[in-house]
This record gives sequence, C-alpha cells and structure tokens, in this order.
Amino acid sequence: MSRHLSRRRFLGAAAFSSAAAVGLTTVSLPGTAAAAQQESEFSPAVVIGTGYGAAVTALRLGAAGIPTVMLEMGQLWNTPAADGKIFPSMLSPDKRAMWFKKRTEAPLASFLWLDLANRNIDPYAGVLDRVHFGDMSVYVGRGVGGGSLVNGAMAVVPKRSYFEQILPAVDADEMYGTYFPRANAGLGVNHIDPGWFESCDSYQFARVSRKHAHNAGLATTFVPSVYDFDYMRREEAKEVPRSALASEVIYGNNHGKRSLDKSYLAAALGTGNVTIRTLHEVRDIIRQQDGTWVLTVRQSDPDGNVLAVKQLGAKYLFLGAGSLGSTELLVRARDTGKLPELSDEVGQGWGTNGNVMLGRANYLWDTTGALESGMPALGIDAWNDPRYPVFAEIAPVPAGVETWASLYLAITRNPERGYFTYDAASDSARLQWEISQGQPSIDAAKNLFDKINAANGTIYRYDLFGDTRAFENRFTYHPLGGLVLGRATDLYGRVKGYRNLYVTDGSLIPGSTGVNPFVTITALAERNIERILAEDLR
Repeated sequence: MSRHLSRRRFLGAAAFSSAAAVGLTTVSLPGTAAAAQQESEFSPAVVIGTGYGAAVTALRLGAAGIPTVMLEMGQLWNTPAADGKIFPSMLSPDKRAMWFKKRTEAPLASFLWLDLANRNIDPYAGVLDRVHFGDMSVYVGRGVGGGSLVNGAMAVVPKRSYFEQILPAVDADEMYGTYFPRANAGLGVNHIDPGWFESCDSYQFARVSRKHAHNAGLATTFVPSVYDFDYMRREEAKEVPRSALASEVIYGNNHGKRSLDKSYLAAALGTGNVTIRTLHEVRDIIRQQDGTWVLTVRQSDPDGNVLAVKQLGAKYLFLGAGSLGSTELLVRARDTGKLPELSDEVGQGWGTNGNVMLGRANYLWDTTGALESGMPALGIDAWNDPRYPVFAEIAPVPAGVETWASLYLAITRNPERGYFTYDAASDSARLQWEISQGQPSIDAAKNLFDKINAANGTIYRYDLFGDTRAFENRFTYHPLGGLVLGRATDLYGRVKGYRNLYVTDGSLIPGSTGVNPFVTITALAERNIERILAEDLR
C-alpha cells in the first residue's frame, strides 16, 4: 500500500469517526474543499451509491482533484446502539438488522422445520435488505459501504478462462496483470494461515466438508478474504472482542472486517475532495439542455420519515447503486421519457451468479463444532467440470451449538438471464425471472453434491428452507447485470446515448462471474475510471 493511500485512509477514518460522534448525515474531511461545499446544489461529479464500484470511482475522482458527492440511501454504520454494538448478531437480530421489515428474513428459513433464526422487529433503516420480485428475491446491503457490510468477505478472483468468456472484449492481460492486483491491494485482501486453519476450533466445520469433498475425489481451495484473519485468530484466543466468532455476518460485523468504509471510502474521504451524504435516495435523473445532470433526491431519517425532496446538479454522473439500483434508475428514466435515447439493452442481461444454497446431514461422529466462523475460508472447486461447473462456498451455520449440518452456497454457470421492466403503478423496475430459470443451477449443484453424499453415505437436509426442498434458488446474494458492459454501455461503462453518464458497479457484468463477484466489480471499476479520467475529465 502506498504512503499516500495509507494517509488518506487514516484521515478518512477520522472523518467517519467524527461524523458518527455528532450524528452527521453529511461526511467529509474538515477544512477541505469538500467540506466547504457540503450542501452545494451542484457538484462537478456525483456518484450514486457507496458500494464497490462507487467507492473505487470516488477515490480516483477525489485523488484527481475533482470535487465529488456520493449519495447513499442507507445510513453511516458507525455509532453503537444501547447494547454498545453497531451491528446485532444473527442470533439476536433487532431493527438494525433489516431495511424497513417487520420481521427478519434470514436465508435459512427454518431448522428442523422451525423458524428459529428470525425475529419480529420494528421497521427501520437497517443494514440488510431482501428485495422481492415474485420467484426471485435479492439480498443487498444498505449503508455506507453497501454490500461490503453484509457479505462473507470472500475475495475471489475468477478463473481467467471464464472471465474471458463473460467479458471477451476486456483485455484479460490488463485485468490480471494490473487491475485485479490493484483491487486486492485497495480492498486489503489477506490469506488464512494454513497451520492455524488445521488446528483451530472455528473452522472444524470446513475441515469436515473438506474431508467429505476429498472422499469424492473433489478439490478444495483456500479463499482469500477481506476479514482480518489475524484478528480472527485472536478472537479464538479470547484476546479481542469477537465478531466473526460471535455469529456476526449478514447483519454486519462489529470487528475484523475490512469493509469499504475502512478501505476505499476512507481513502476517498481522505483526498479532501469527496463528500458522502447519507439517507439520500436518488429517485430521478434529468439531463439539462447544457448537458449537465439534475437529480431528484429524497432525504429521510432512519425511521423512514421524508425530511426533504431536493435537487442536485452535476456535470459528470456515475451510477454505482448496484445491479438493482442503477438499473432501476435508467429503466425508469428511459420508460418515462426523461432519457429517451437510452438503449433497449438497458434492463437486460441480469443473472443470479448461479446461486444455490443447500445443506447436508452429517453422521454423529462428524461434528462441525459449536464455534463456527461466520467468514468462509474454503471452497470446493469443481469449475472445470465440462458439463456442470460449480464453485461451492463451505458456509457456516453459526448457531452457537453443534448442528451436525454442513451448509454450502454453490455458484454455478447458469446461462439463464432475466430482465427489468418499468411498472408505472409502483414507479419501480420489476425483475422478470421465472423459477424454472433456476433449474440449471440446481442441476449443477445436485450433480456435485450427489457425488459427495454417495462417497460419504450422507444425505441432504430437507428442513432448512421452510418446506421440504433440498435446494434453495429463490434468492441471490450476487445480483449481476442489467446494464451490461459493451451493450447498454461502451467498453468502459459510458452509457450509450448520453455523454458524461457512467455505470460503475455489478450491473456491468452479464449475470455471472463463477465466484463471489466483488473483486471483479472492484477491478473493473479501477480499469474503467482510469480510462475515463484520461479521456473524459481532462
């Protein structure tokens, strides 16, 4: 990490801390140009969202000296609640857990057919949202840092051969030689100590699944992470407060995770040119006759009360609100006639990254352990299977008791794609996806885990998803596509039909990466903003 980047992160982290201390919803570095224009009605650059692509873009814009405003519909998660913690655990969720829900909606709907994981809660601007579209629902993070707040931290680079298939017009030499390494450095990716993995209690569940995979002749691989593995080692030794080892993952981590607010976003604030406005949701985009942009922005409080509806102008506009958010903004703008020159490709090419969740029942002597790290560190790599390629996360069941259950999130190569349409009645984009489109993913996962069960004499769990299904493919953690690179945009994220309008998030990727996608999103954003700064913002 460069000295300049380290200093920026330090300064940005201080800005986040001071904002939390006084309850501010607009965050910037005190005494800088960004602070001076905090509530200005015009900014040279606006970035919508604070997830991976948005964070990269804001850092590079700020480092280039361009005043930039980031608009985030969620809140800044930096202030402890009455229990002394910023985030609740999975075992005792409260209103902080979910975005304006009356009950939590955990991915495991049941255990022994009982709903043990969910709780009734008060509607609130919580950290995790589950957006429902009929046969598909999508998990997304809400808050400064987006999905980095709620994911399992698995920082995986896709296999080069598959990357070349999904984005053939992108120079793979550049991606693997420059931009993936740059992304890993910026994210703070680290690797588990193999010796500690073999002896610790917190990955006993992963070692059991590894043994079963090897019995079936399958390969496993360690997975890099943005969770600090040295901190986790000290967690197990009870030297520091527990987070990954305290059932903290999908509702946020209080310690250990290098989420974007501690990496790219902190560095962006540290440039002195970036301001983040929280609880600001962009509803509309209009292009002025002079070529500038005007955004209609709804400002709310954490309880959902609308405080103001205001407008913000920009010369350069970057959409980083994620596959759902960015796509909805452009589908709405096109179909309401506000941006009529947008391509028919807007809204197309959406996929689930082939996500399938499943569980297996182990024998009594194959205990998974009462202490399970919430951060996966191992995967089953069967991506080279010619018919049914699968990369399967060995996931935890951090229940705090022995469960004899092995859980997996399988990532499969599913060619099926959905698309978005505009629904005028709700003024929203609706995903068109049928349950049958998930069958190729189930087929691939079943092919792999049938082999594991046959080799070990084990069976599937049928009690985890609220009914008797062994495979859950009605949700995704990895929404991708909607504004596909080279189709809705050019090869660097410039939106076709309009100048100075860009996409910088997972909506650029056509539905699949074959692995957890956030490193790919980050690296692609690094590539794109470098070209845009050189050619468009000179």
